[in-house]
Amino acid sequence: MKEFNKKIVLEDGEEYYGYGFGADKEAICEIVFNTSMVGYQEIVSDPSYTYQMVVMTYPLIGNYGITDDDYETKQPTIGGMIVREYNDLPSNFRYTKTLSEYLEENDIPAIAGIDTRKLTRSIREKGSRKVMITDMQTTKEEALKKLQQTDIPRDAVSKVSCKKKWYSRTANAKYNVVAVDCGIKLNIVRSLNARGCNVTVVPYHTTAEEIINLKPDGIFLSNGPGDPEDVAEVIQLVKELKGKYPIFGICLGHQMISLAYGAKTYKLKFGHRGGNHPVINLENGKIEITSQNHSYAVDDESLKKTELIVTHKNILDDTIEGVECKKDKVFSVQYHPESAPGPQDSGYLFDKFIAFLNKS
Repeated sequence: MKEFNKKIVLEDGEEYYGYGFGADKEAICEIVFNTSMVGYQEIVSDPSYTYQMVVMTYPLIGNYGITDDDYETKQPTIGGMIVREYNDLPSNFRYTKTLSEYLEENDIPAIAGIDTRKLTRSIREKGSRKVMITDMQTTKEEALKKLQQTDIPRDAVSKVSCKKKWYSRTANAKYNVVAVDCGIKLNIVRSLNARGCNVTVVPYHTTAEEIINLKPDGIFLSNGPGDPEDVAEVIQLVKELKGKYPIFGICLGHQMISLAYGAKTYKLKFGHRGGNHPVINLENGKIEITSQNHSYAVDDESLKKTELIVTHKNILDDTIEGVECKKDKVFSVQYHPESAPGPQDSGYLFDKFIAFLNKS
């Protein structure tokens, strides 16, 4: 049996041994898990995983490699990856590099051979917490000391947001949408382009005056990493622009819209991550299978004191999954209707946004 060369140590002292791939480096992150059965490339390149190390519950990762067309961002910021079995010999005519090569190029560490079922149960029972990936030579005492001395940074949105505005235009465009980048996934931009929108992507700290000068038909608030309360600039932006333009928010955008209307948010024990979360649409009673990636949720009681109504709820834990202010043409969802590779049950939400643009 091949000797272990890497291990992870959690802040409560749990240790798991495995085999390193990707970047050969030490890292400390928040540990979370994802229940998706496909789409590891989209997960690895999703900016919402900044400062997080992701446990993949699906047991085989790497088997279809990495392709040039499926990235969610050009510069990945995920903290690391933990898998049961890693396949370094992809079978896929589209692949251009292996997952390990991609991680190594972008200085992202990963570990395989872990009992991911046991580790996932630990996260569910004890919650998300700090984790360190390190060499076998590092003692548990040394690792715990480093974990205790290291705080997870709170600058995640400023780290992943674009530094200057950029454009994504489409043929025969009918609308101009300004997308506020808090860690936007590229498939959101593709989804808007596919519906006739020219998209101007702007940094998270762009002012209301600057956005008004771009003469948009509507505003989009993106997903992104971290605590929504840390993104005061976007919360203030919503306060200034609500009622003036249709606004659509996804994930972090949903949380920031709720905060701007006076609701509160709280951190979940272990969050929602994966492409198989059932959500009920309260307006028509239909169940949507959704893709999710977040650590925070909107507080139900505080939302009742705002102008927002609840439009969607999570069937598993009854958390709020969608809100709307019909008067202001503002709505948002906690999950990802643009999710690639799927599910695609919720693509109608982009059509709803387009309908608002038509009426403006």
